[in-house]
Amino acid sequence: MLKFYYAPLLPVARRVRLALLEKGIAFEPVLLSLDGDQLQPEFLEINPFHHVPVVVDDGFRIVESLAILDYLEAKYPTPTLLPTQPEALATVRMVEMVTANELFPQTIPLIYENEESPTFAQAKQHIDKVLEFFTQVLGDSPYFGSEQLTLADIVAGTVVPSLPRLGINLNDYPKLHDWCGRLMQREAWQKTDVSAEDFEQFKRKVRAFFSEPT
Repeated sequence: MLKFYYAPLLPVARRVRLALLEKGIAFEPVLLSLDGDQLQPEFLEINPFHHVPVVVDDGFRIVESLAILDYLEAKYPTPTLLPTQPEALATVRMVEMVTANELFPQTIPLIYENEESPTFAQAKQHIDKVLEFFTQVLGDSPYFGSEQLTLADIVAGTVVPSLPRLGINLNDYPKLHDWCGRLMQREAWQKTDVSAEDFEQFKRKVRAFFSEPT
């Protein structure tokens, strides 16, 4: 059976868990606490970069969440989470990469920086730019690039719905607000939803990480 090493609080791990649930893939969960589990020798043998998540399927190891999603889609193609039409496929990939490179990194300063700092303001401005872009890309479609759920929705959908907890008002982006509502109606999103208490715990871990001396 597929083994899934993950920490529930991490958005990058949640995206893989969502894909596993949406596809109905049976898996053995291996929970990591991020209080040192990822630095233990037995885990470093699986991923020397000590990052989570990791999937091991029939002895084949995959690290990095986006690579894991591609693997799951290729090996377990039903239900499909990738469109085949070129423009739609490019849209899905684009949203995945913009989330990973432009959106998620900018959420971190909102957690550990003071609201009066220039870094905080710059991060919030950049997030607004991403949300405006996502609004244009989504258009009147229920999901990114398709009438059905895609990997883009899974990747962006682990970050955008949590933004109100970081002070970003999604009411300013009604199409994205409605899209988040559609996602939260899905069983997989409800099952993996991070509670307010757990989200505060995640924020504490982020602050502790950035306060550590280098």
